[in-house]
Amino acid sequence: MDYKKAGVDIEAGYKSVELMKEHVKATLRPEVLGGIGGFSGAFSMGRIKNMEKPVLLSGTDGVGTKLKLAFLMDRHDTVGIDCVAMCVNDVACAGGEPLFFLDYIACGKNYPEKIAAIVKGVAEGCRQAGAALVGGETAEHPGLMPEEEYDLAGFTVGVAEERELITGEHIREGDVLIGMASSGVHSNGFSLVRRVFQMTRESLDTYYEELGGTLGETLLTPTKIYVKALRSIKDAGFVVKGCSHITGGGFYENIPRMLPEGIRAVVRKDSYEVPAIFRLLSSRGGIGEEMMYNTYNMGLGMVLAVSPEDAEGVTAAIRSAGETPYRVGYCTVGEKGVELC
Repeated sequence: MDYKKAGVDIEAGYKSVELMKEHVKATLRPEVLGGIGGFSGAFSMGRIKNMEKPVLLSGTDGVGTKLKLAFLMDRHDTVGIDCVAMCVNDVACAGGEPLFFLDYIACGKNYPEKIAAIVKGVAEGCRQAGAALVGGETAEHPGLMPEEEYDLAGFTVGVAEERELITGEHIREGDVLIGMASSGVHSNGFSLVRRVFQMTRESLDTYYEELGGTLGETLLTPTKIYVKALRSIKDAGFVVKGCSHITGGGFYENIPRMLPEGIRAVVRKDSYEVPAIFRLLSSRGGIGEEMMYNTYNMGLGMVLAVSPEDAEGVTAAIRSAGETPYRVGYCTVGEKGVELC
């Protein structure tokens, strides 16, 4: 008896590491110390020590049941982007710059090429966010997970000057709400998606004219990473008063998280076009409008609150970063919450 016969292939683990090294190297920043494969990731604090009042920000998340689609489609090179996005967007939402990222992959069986494809996606997400992939773990769990399946989670650390933290405390009546377009469903609400659509290869390979592609391609589209857009706003000299990352809980849960007491957000539903995938979900599943806005991003991955005089400049900065902004509403005096009209 040996470890391999017990279900854990150490040699496959070595091969996975070799295959992923080129992807990891592409994410390294000057602050990263040491090579790949150490017991911990080392990141120099040299740049941080020159800041006035640096604040470390951290975020952790996973991809959730969206992974079921990756298994069915045997497509594993995009879910890593989702994992990074869910973490770095939260850090950026607070005004931080993501510095480095670590991933954790638990699998029933280590297939080196599959693990390398997952990490390729993680590395691409890190590249988009400007964060270094400084480490990770691949754990083989025979008997605990099916051989063909895996789970993926991650963790990021970022930094911000204390005075530049986005807290929402200065949001006032008359401030403008600007939404940034999402790429689709992102990584939330897939338990409901999987109840609405048949999760078969035939169903996922079905082409929909309104989607401009197959159902599987549309649903597997990776989550947008908004780090560069928020950095563009900052570099242009504008202040984001409040920022909400629209994830699980949709508009109703997430937008109020950025608001101070006594301020209500008003979002105009006709201020932008809701993507076709959400309309299809609603009609096929018989899902009411309130539930849709309480579950999905409905086409807006982030919502910002800015001063009226900054609104035009902020939208220009977002466009210059390659994202699509919409002026979607305003803030008013009232009970803390969000109103859709």
